Order: sequence, then structure tokens, then C-alpha cells
Amino acid sequence: MSGLIVSDVTVRLGSQTILSDIALTAAPGTVTGLIGPNGAGKSTLMRAILGLAPLASGAVTFDGADLLAMPRRTRAQFTAFVEQSGSTDARLTASEVVTLGRIPFQSVWQATPSPDDATHVDAALAEVGMTDFSARLYHTLSGGEQQRIQIARALAQQPRLLILDEPTSHLDVHAQLTTLDLLQRRARAGATVLLALHDLNLAAAFCDSLAVLHLGRQVAFGTPEQVLTPPLLRQVYDVNATLLRHPGSGRPLIAYDLPG
Repeated sequence: MSGLIVSDVTVRLGSQTILSDIALTAAPGTVTGLIGPNGAGKSTLMRAILGLAPLASGAVTFDGADLLAMPRRTRAQFTAFVEQSGSTDARLTASEVVTLGRIPFQSVWQATPSPDDATHVDAALAEVGMTDFSARLYHTLSGGEQQRIQIARALAQQPRLLILDEPTSHLDVHAQLTTLDLLQRRARAGATVLLALHDLNLAAAFCDSLAVLHLGRQVAFGTPEQVLTPPLLRQVYDVNATLLRHPGSGRPLIAYDLPG
């Protein structure tokens, strides 16, 4: 099967089990969301998929190949990762940070970006609406601007597998919607997109499928309509939820109350 397949993944830190028997699929052309409270294991799962957290057991494949057995450079030529925070003290311009996404494609003796690199960097900056910031020093940008530059860095890799940990953090409402629309369009063009989100209404609006993590275990996997039920939201988030429908898209909308 093509796309990302996570099979019975368990991650341990010493004697503590952080993730237990996680199994999910993310197909090309789709956006798959990871949801769950803080500490549920979303970031750890992403790092495990990328080989940044060792597996105690299980397997991760992409397009039928063992993702974790690949050399890092090979993996980076089709996989991009955006972490929650991409701060740096290095005095790099925004454009130079985006150019880091081209490193997997550069030869060891290449001193400067190639014209092809520059084309991808310029396109990625334009795609996230940050062309006018290209010459700005990255560390002087706001948190939201830095987030968009990190997404541009990932897009410059032209990834077939795009993994993002809270890509809407630090972004205002308009930037959240445009960023998720961009990622959805990337998926529709053939990429496999896996992202973690805290905002359940954004997850319902933009994700094709959702995996719900709770205390290191996967408690549900399916479409937003299948997953975002009041009993499950009460179990995982300890909130009373009322499900509505978006008047335009028909997607689920969730109103919350504290139990009591």
C-alpha cells in the first residue's frame, strides 16, 4: 500500500512506556490529523516516525519501503518535518533558513545554492506569503512569522511526506486558515500530510482522518464524523461537547462546556 503506514509502534524511555501499539495509515492525497491532550504522545509519535525517537517495537513504512532503515539523506529527499518551535540564535535571513530545506539535494562540494534551489526557495516563500520578509533576519521575526518560514523551509524540500507538529501555533486566525488550506492543497496534489493539532474545529475542517491519542495509546482512528463524538471527547478531554454542523461545509463544529 502507498503512503505512510505505522504498525504497532511502541516507544519506551527507560522503563516508562511513552507510546503503546500505535497503528494508523496516512494515504497520499489526504491530510491525517493527530489530536489529543497535552502529553498524549503526539510529538513523540512524529519523532518516532522520523527515526528521531527509537522504537521499542513496531514498524514504519512509506510507499512500501522501511522508512527507518533508509539513510537520513535519502529520507530527507522526500520527507519534511516542521517542529513546534524552530528558534535559532544564528544570524540567518529568512531566505537562508528556507534554503536549509535544499541541503538534502546539494552535493558535498556545493558552496552556494543552485538556480534550482533558489527557484524552490522563492516559490516556498511566496506560497506562505513571506516573500517580502526574505531578507529579514530570522531571529527578529515574530513567532507566527517564524512558523511560516519553517513551513516554507519544509515546502522547499518538495516533500511527498510532510509532517508538522502544531503548524498553526503562533498564527492568527487568518494565517491558520490559509496555512491549513495550503497544506490541504499540497495533499490534494499528491503529498501525504500528517499533522498534530490542538484546535479540534480546525482538525474537523481540514483533516480527512483523525487519530486520537490519550495517555500514550490510540483510542480512535477514523473520519472526523466517526471520531469527534461527545463520549470520546468526554473521555479524552474531560469536556462536555455539543456537535453542530458548519453551515457551509457540513463538517462537524464542536461547542464545549466543562462537566459539572
